[in-house]
Amino acid sequence: MSIFQKIGKNNLVNASMLLCAIVVVSFFFPSEDKFKFEYEQGKPWAYSLITAPFDMPINMDSVTARKTKDSIDTKFAPIYERNSKIENANMNRLNEALSNDVNVTPRMRYAIIDKVRYVYGKGIVDNTTRDGLATGRIPGIRRIVNNVAEYMPADGMFSVREAYLYLDSVFGTPEYRAAMSNAKISESLSPNIIYDSIGSKRVLAQLYQKALAPVGIIQKGERIIDRGEKVTPQLYTVLQTYERMSREHSKAVKGNHYPIVGQVLLVAILFMGFFAYVYFFRSRTYADFRKMFFLILFMTVFTAGALVVKDTSANAIYLIPFATVPLIVSTFIDSRTAFMANVVVVLICALAAPSPLEFIVLQVVAGIVAIVSVRSLLRRSQLVQCAFYVFVSYCLTYIGMTIMIDGNLMGVSRQLIMNFALNGLILSFNYVLVFVLEKIFGFITPVSLVEISDVNNSLLRELSEKCPGTFQHSLQVANLAAEVAHSIGADVQLVRAGALYHDIGKISNPAFFTENQRGVNPHDSLTPDQSARIVIKHVTDGVARAEKAKLPAVIKDFILQHHGCGKAKFFYMKACESAGGAENVDEKLYAYPGPNPNTRETTILMMADATEAAAKSLKEHSDEAIRTLVDRIVETQMTEGMYKDSPLSFHEMEIVKKTIVDRLCMFYHTRVSYNIPSSDKVPGGVQENEAKQDERR
Repeated sequence: MSIFQKIGKNNLVNASMLLCAIVVVSFFFPSEDKFKFEYEQGKPWAYSLITAPFDMPINMDSVTARKTKDSIDTKFAPIYERNSKIENANMNRLNEALSNDVNVTPRMRYAIIDKVRYVYGKGIVDNTTRDGLATGRIPGIRRIVNNVAEYMPADGMFSVREAYLYLDSVFGTPEYRAAMSNAKISESLSPNIIYDSIGSKRVLAQLYQKALAPVGIIQKGERIIDRGEKVTPQLYTVLQTYERMSREHSKAVKGNHYPIVGQVLLVAILFMGFFAYVYFFRSRTYADFRKMFFLILFMTVFTAGALVVKDTSANAIYLIPFATVPLIVSTFIDSRTAFMANVVVVLICALAAPSPLEFIVLQVVAGIVAIVSVRSLLRRSQLVQCAFYVFVSYCLTYIGMTIMIDGNLMGVSRQLIMNFALNGLILSFNYVLVFVLEKIFGFITPVSLVEISDVNNSLLRELSEKCPGTFQHSLQVANLAAEVAHSIGADVQLVRAGALYHDIGKISNPAFFTENQRGVNPHDSLTPDQSARIVIKHVTDGVARAEKAKLPAVIKDFILQHHGCGKAKFFYMKACESAGGAENVDEKLYAYPGPNPNTRETTILMMADATEAAAKSLKEHSDEAIRTLVDRIVETQMTEGMYKDSPLSFHEMEIVKKTIVDRLCMFYHTRVSYNIPSSDKVPGGVQENEAKQDERR
């Protein structure tokens, strides 16, 4: 035997789904900006208590820091550097131009060169700098000498235009002006005092650092801010420092991947806890691939979606209708599984919530309210009521926690109340989600059962028109089975719907069933195996009609299982008499296709169908006669193994029999005694009389 056979296919499939869920949720778990909060100066802090995870500097608040920076900027003298290369290149060009001019004497050339060198000695700056110096916008300029910023004399500096006008005023004679014009002296004048952006930024940063140095320190474990406190400018700066340093610290730790490992481990533990609950306490759900696939997929998609939405805004997580999880799961599975699913989803999302404790309390309370308010979804209006109750529970729980922590209502956030209202509004539209999931996974809700149980549905109307006797029988079985289901806590609405449709296959051949006959019995002209084939065929015909009408799979189960793998006894016994013994008859020709009932509801239908039909043939409907009949039928079915796959316990079986007896006694309490053949006139006695009810049913 291989390891896979030992483990079991079902376990491997469920384990694979569980692993996929852990991987997907861990992938969407926020790995960055987990220290991101939304807050404003002057507004109350909306999150829980924050303490310093490490030593943190107390920086100057933003307002004071801005003023300090503005003061530094106003008084800051930028850094410039003298570019001797530009100066030398221009001087060489001018000297060459003057030397090539025959009209320029050596004396004139030396005089012009000397003045131009004087101008460069004072310094030529760009027009923007010259205007800044002139207006006082630039308090002065400095240069770096031996890594020290020194002021440069700026009073005598020229712009390019000022340098040209100065030379023009010095050399006012026509000869000098002609010489400078021919030498294109303007092209030899360009700034040699150049702005040093890198040096200026470095010096300015040093001034900022010195002026904005921390004014104190918050030690590790020291309180920073608590919920409800007003965010002052100083606290605003501290919080920004906390966020920045926390992200830096987180990035440093992430190099070891420990946070990711921790996230995956926690997600795995929570999902495995839910997995263990289903395995040990909901074994039937665990063995049902469709239900397990729905549970894991729904919880995974919802959790991943919630984590993505939460990442857009800190308080956006309260817009997500977490009550959807218990509401949907309780509708399709059961309320206890819904509660467990809600707890797991809430705990996972709480790991990324801004205020984990507050979030857990709010969502768990809302989930419980959703489960209690919609115990059985029979009307669409229940979802609106559920949404209202969830909204009220959110508000009351939130206000209660605020009063408990702050001692007053000052910390109540109107924005959060508005989020709760929108949450409830979204929750009220869950009917659409119920409808979609119902179609995708083939589930059926009480609302759908109520709708298909309407006797005005086309299939039931056809049954009432073509098979009036069968229709009345189905109604009586539906009422009887519903009472039985109620007595043991089974699904009443499901049993009722299944009972209404269990005999729809008789529409194809109504006259071949006793309850629809009017004095003529077509079986008289048929052999037992032919009659049995027609009677048995009402099961497969019923399934075909159910599929054509697109009835849910659970309704088709009632059609298939209401006779189980039993026999058409009347015709089987008739064949045995004709053939001279049972050994000469092929039992398979008289057996229903089955399977045997495998749920409490289908078992109830089998018992109710058999006893209701048999009770009609009793000569006397006394309490004792009905009780004897019910005991005999149930005992016979049990002996034949009809209940071997049924989850009904012996205790529940006794309750079922008692309820059937009580209801049948009420049905026939006022009836008069009808003349029917006594058991001694019917071949096989009472057993033959009961077997004949297969034809009726």
